[in-house]
Amino acid sequence: MNRKDSFFASVCALAIPVALQSMLQASFSIVDQIMIGQLGSVSVAGVGLAGKFASIYSVIVSAVGVVAGIMISQYLGQKNSREVRRSFFVNLLICLGLAGIFTLLCGGFPAQIMGLYTTDAPMGQAAASYLLIITATFLPIAGATLLSTLLRCMEKAQLPLYASIASAILNTGLNYVLIFGKLGLPAMGASGAAIATVISTWVNFLLMLAMLGRNGAVLKKSSGAAVGKFHLRQYLGMLLPILVCEFLWSLGENIYAAIYGHMGTEASAAMTLINPIQSLVIGALCGLSQAASVIIGKKLGSKEYEEAYRDAWRLIRYGFFGAVILSVLVVIASPLYVEIYQVDAAVKLLTRQILVAYALVAPFKVLNMIAGGGIIRSGGKTNYVMVIDMIGTWVFGVPLGMLSAFVWKLSIPYVYFILSLEECVRFAITVFILRSKRWMQSLEG
Repeated sequence: MNRKDSFFASVCALAIPVALQSMLQASFSIVDQIMIGQLGSVSVAGVGLAGKFASIYSVIVSAVGVVAGIMISQYLGQKNSREVRRSFFVNLLICLGLAGIFTLLCGGFPAQIMGLYTTDAPMGQAAASYLLIITATFLPIAGATLLSTLLRCMEKAQLPLYASIASAILNTGLNYVLIFGKLGLPAMGASGAAIATVISTWVNFLLMLAMLGRNGAVLKKSSGAAVGKFHLRQYLGMLLPILVCEFLWSLGENIYAAIYGHMGTEASAAMTLINPIQSLVIGALCGLSQAASVIIGKKLGSKEYEEAYRDAWRLIRYGFFGAVILSVLVVIASPLYVEIYQVDAAVKLLTRQILVAYALVAPFKVLNMIAGGGIIRSGGKTNYVMVIDMIGTWVFGVPLGMLSAFVWKLSIPYVYFILSLEECVRFAITVFILRSKRWMQSLEG
């Protein structure tokens, strides 16, 4: 097998399980959305707003997971098992600390938090009730994120996939039983969906923990994990920019949600209905980002810089062609997709229009995910990605969103498309940085 074929095989071995896992979760999310959609626009919008705030936690924990992945991949490339272990446990402790903070915040002030998103009392109440229950998912999400990162870096990406299959099936079954009151249980509506999410999230974490027990030999070496110099400055140099980056990006996304929420229940419901489709498209190609992080990270760890650079552009080409194909499919399928929901005709029309706008910008979203989120970060230059995201979100996205919604008074499809043009700006800056090769470095071990 020549090098090109070997590279493609490695990409597939890493990318396909991750893509299947993400698409599976998105597919079941569509089923969940359909079930919640039977409850009406208020419930759909309320669950969507609560999910937006909870996503701040998920994004920050994922950021720590990204740093852990950078470190573990590079140290595996260096064959430095001591630093692999330390990278895992240090980042795990940080994730658990974040879980504690968000649990206290969301458990204590759900109504106040949701009051920042909407002045509609029924929608705010539905959102607060949902947020309070899903607070119980924060701890298992922390553990599952780090376990999944470790297993993927060990090129055992199929194991998190198996756990996700089991938990997704469980989540869908529980949703049906708890939302509509089957098997003799009372109908709980959106609260039932939240309880189903909590149970399935814990199952996902426990399954991955059991899998690690049989595949985590790299963590079982003795006391050496606590010995030696820990490169704190190097670690903080990666962690702090990515935390700032992901927090500000997530905050920007929540400002977008607040903009939609203040444009009315129909606009907010339509934006909620496109979430599963976005998750499917991103999920189908996020495996390339994960593959980039692991493959390029190992190349940089072993100082094979030219090969890392060539492989980076191959991954970007794969992502572009895949994103264009999926965007066309989104436009074709959008009329059929909206008909599965029991919502007003106006909401269905807005959803179709927003999906067309999404299809136009989706290729740039995917390329930024692969190039910035996977390739540039694999070298530990997380400050570059922080600058790119801050410029895109805060210099372009947020101001354009507010102008188009509240000054120009445009409808929600146009607002969404205009603020999404930030993705084009991000990609232009990312290409410049990639070509400079300044992102390529090997971590100290």
